[in-house]
Amino acid sequence: MKLPPYAEVLGLSVEPGEGAPVLMMPFADKVMGRPGFLHGGAIGGLLEVAAIAALYQALGGTDEAHVKPINVTVDYMRGGRVKETRARGFVTRLGTRVANVDAIAWQDGPEKPIARARMNYLIVRL
Repeated sequence: MKLPPYAEVLGLSVEPGEGAPVLMMPFADKVMGRPGFLHGGAIGGLLEVAAIAALYQALGGTDEAHVKPINVTVDYMRGGRVKETRARGFVTRLGTRVANVDAIAWQDGPEKPIARARMNYLIVRL
Protein backbone atom coordinates (compact mmCIF):
# COMPACT_ATOMS: atom_id res chain seq x y z
CA MET A 1 0.00 0.00 0.00
CA LYS A 2 1.37 3.39 -0.99
CA LEU A 3 1.05 6.00 1.76
CA PRO A 4 1.21 9.80 1.46
CA PRO A 5 4.73 11.32 1.73
CA TYR A 6 3.97 12.65 5.23
CA ALA A 7 3.86 9.02 6.42
CA GLU A 8 7.62 8.80 5.81
CA VAL A 9 8.23 11.97 7.84
CA LEU A 10 6.37 10.38 10.78
CA GLY A 11 8.19 7.07 10.29
CA LEU A 12 4.93 5.15 9.78
CA SER A 13 4.81 1.49 8.85
CA VAL A 14 1.84 -0.71 7.94
CA GLU A 15 1.20 -3.73 10.13
CA PRO A 16 -0.46 -6.83 8.69
CA GLY A 17 -3.96 -7.59 9.87
CA GLU A 18 -7.58 -8.02 8.97
CA GLY A 19 -9.73 -5.16 7.74
CA ALA A 20 -8.33 -1.66 7.34
CA PRO A 21 -4.56 -1.24 7.68
CA VAL A 22 -3.08 -0.55 11.11
CA LEU A 23 -0.36 2.09 10.99
CA MET A 24 2.41 2.17 13.59
CA MET A 25 4.35 5.31 14.51
CA PRO A 26 7.51 4.76 16.56
CA PHE A 27 8.34 7.32 19.22
CA ALA A 28 11.22 9.57 18.13
CA ASP A 29 12.45 13.09 18.82
CA LYS A 30 10.83 14.31 15.58
CA VAL A 31 7.32 13.49 16.91
CA MET A 32 7.89 14.73 20.47
CA GLY A 33 6.03 17.72 21.84
CA ARG A 34 6.70 18.57 25.46
CA PRO A 35 9.27 16.24 27.05
CA GLY A 36 7.97 12.70 27.34
CA PHE A 37 4.87 13.22 25.17
CA LEU A 38 3.88 13.04 21.52
CA HIS A 39 3.14 16.28 19.68
CA GLY A 40 -0.56 16.74 18.93
CA GLY A 41 0.24 17.42 15.28
CA ALA A 42 2.01 14.06 14.97
CA ILE A 43 -1.03 12.31 16.46
CA GLY A 44 -3.34 14.22 14.09
CA GLY A 45 -1.11 13.32 11.14
CA LEU A 46 -1.14 9.65 12.13
CA LEU A 47 -4.95 9.71 12.31
CA GLU A 48 -5.25 11.39 8.93
CA VAL A 49 -2.91 8.93 7.20
CA ALA A 50 -4.79 6.00 8.82
CA ALA A 51 -8.08 7.42 7.50
CA ILE A 52 -6.64 7.87 4.00
CA ALA A 53 -5.25 4.30 4.03
CA ALA A 54 -8.66 2.90 5.01
CA LEU A 55 -10.40 5.01 2.37
CA TYR A 56 -8.02 3.98 -0.41
CA GLN A 57 -8.49 0.35 0.58
CA ALA A 58 -12.28 0.80 0.39
CA LEU A 59 -11.91 2.43 -3.04
CA GLY A 60 -9.88 -0.51 -4.32
CA GLY A 61 -6.50 1.23 -4.60
CA THR A 62 -4.93 4.62 -5.23
CA ASP A 63 -5.08 4.43 -9.04
CA GLU A 64 -8.86 4.82 -9.28
CA ALA A 65 -9.40 8.05 -7.31
CA HIS A 66 -7.84 10.92 -5.42
CA VAL A 67 -9.22 12.14 -2.11
CA LYS A 68 -9.24 15.69 -0.79
CA PRO A 69 -10.05 16.53 2.83
CA ILE A 70 -13.19 18.59 3.40
CA ASN A 71 -12.88 18.76 7.18
CA VAL A 72 -11.05 17.05 10.03
CA THR A 73 -12.05 17.01 13.70
CA VAL A 74 -9.67 15.49 16.24
CA ASP A 75 -10.56 14.71 19.85
CA TYR A 76 -7.49 14.32 22.07
CA MET A 77 -8.38 12.00 24.94
CA ARG A 78 -5.09 11.50 26.80
CA GLY A 79 -1.44 12.33 26.31
CA GLY A 80 0.59 10.10 24.02
CA ARG A 81 3.58 8.78 25.96
CA VAL A 82 7.06 7.59 24.98
CA LYS A 83 6.07 4.39 23.13
CA GLU A 84 4.79 3.11 19.81
CA THR A 85 1.44 4.49 18.70
CA ARG A 86 -0.98 2.74 16.37
CA ALA A 87 -3.99 3.96 14.40
CA ARG A 88 -6.70 2.52 12.20
CA GLY A 89 -9.33 4.19 10.02
CA PHE A 90 -12.94 3.07 9.54
CA VAL A 91 -14.97 4.14 6.51
CA THR A 92 -18.43 4.87 7.88
CA ARG A 93 -19.98 6.03 4.58
CA LEU A 94 -18.66 5.75 1.04
CA GLY A 95 -20.67 7.74 -1.46
CA THR A 96 -19.89 8.56 -5.07
CA ARG A 97 -18.41 11.98 -4.24
CA VAL A 98 -18.02 12.16 -0.45
CA ALA A 99 -16.72 9.70 2.15
CA ASN A 100 -16.97 9.83 5.94
CA VAL A 101 -14.11 8.22 7.85
CA ASP A 102 -13.43 7.75 11.56
CA ALA A 103 -10.00 6.90 12.99
CA ILE A 104 -8.62 6.04 16.40
CA ALA A 105 -5.06 6.14 17.75
CA TRP A 106 -3.90 4.07 20.71
CA GLN A 107 -0.82 2.92 22.58
CA ASP A 108 -1.95 0.29 25.10
CA GLY A 109 -4.87 -1.08 23.07
CA PRO A 110 -7.65 0.10 20.75
CA GLU A 111 -10.13 -0.06 23.63
CA LYS A 112 -8.18 2.78 25.30
CA PRO A 113 -7.64 5.40 22.54
CA ILE A 114 -5.44 8.45 23.01
CA ALA A 115 -7.21 10.32 20.18
CA ARG A 116 -10.14 9.97 17.79
CA ALA A 117 -10.89 11.76 14.53
CA ARG A 118 -13.85 12.25 12.21
CA MET A 119 -13.06 13.24 8.64
CA ASN A 120 -14.95 13.97 5.45
CA TYR A 121 -13.25 13.56 2.09
CA LEU A 122 -14.16 14.62 -1.42
CA ILE A 123 -13.59 11.74 -3.85
CA VAL A 124 -12.28 12.71 -7.26
CA ARG A 125 -12.58 9.64 -9.49
CA LEU A 126 -10.13 9.34 -12.33
